[in-house]
Amino acid sequence: MKAITPEMEYLSTRQSAKVLQVSLGTVQKMVELGELIAWKTRGGHRRILASSLDQQLARRKRAMRQKTTQNCIAMGIFRRIENSYELIESIQGWQLKVDMEVSVDSLEGLMKSVSISPDLIFLDALIPPVEQVHLIHYLSNNSDTQRIPILVDEGFIKLHPGVMGLADENTIGVIPQYTEILQTELDNGLIDKNPSLIAYPATNPELEGYLVDKNRYELLEPIFIQALNRKCS
Repeated sequence: MKAITPEMEYLSTRQSAKVLQVSLGTVQKMVELGELIAWKTRGGHRRILASSLDQQLARRKRAMRQKTTQNCIAMGIFRRIENSYELIESIQGWQLKVDMEVSVDSLEGLMKSVSISPDLIFLDALIPPVEQVHLIHYLSNNSDTQRIPILVDEGFIKLHPGVMGLADENTIGVIPQYTEILQTELDNGLIDKNPSLIAYPATNPELEGYLVDKNRYELLEPIFIQALNRKCS
């Protein structure tokens, strides 16, 4: 496989075929399907954006990884690292085998989610409500993650009609127009009509119905299985 070097911003159809190890016809079909970004020169020669080839290679790598493991690949986005430790410790006792990737930064979590294309994405209940809305917005609109089930605290789902009015400090620095876009998406069913969202038992101590049992994460195993079944259906 020919490597793509930093100075190569775009490649010819023939070069692209060598990189992907496919035929010229396959590359042309991928362009027509929108899987590769390309344009034509004045001379009629097709040029393919190198970054779109990188994305295609990354998708292949993810697909191979998922084929070679029987474990569930999960991405957990947390507010506090100690919460991830609790969940990972609980997972060790499950019958379901889970490989958990963890991030305590929302932006990093989004990037990892796009990169590894996990079987499911877990949003920690302690992530501020407005931040959770941003995460759901991006995950639901990105082509690489929009079909991946997202596990969200049931308390947050019940709370969402007024979520944009909560914790004003979370909206500082947010572009007003973007905030309006998120509010519009909420009104259009970003949360309660989103088929990718699955509620799990409340684990946020600030919400009513919080599970006081220190092993509360053990209850998540059937929710993880439900998410996997939904992805496969």
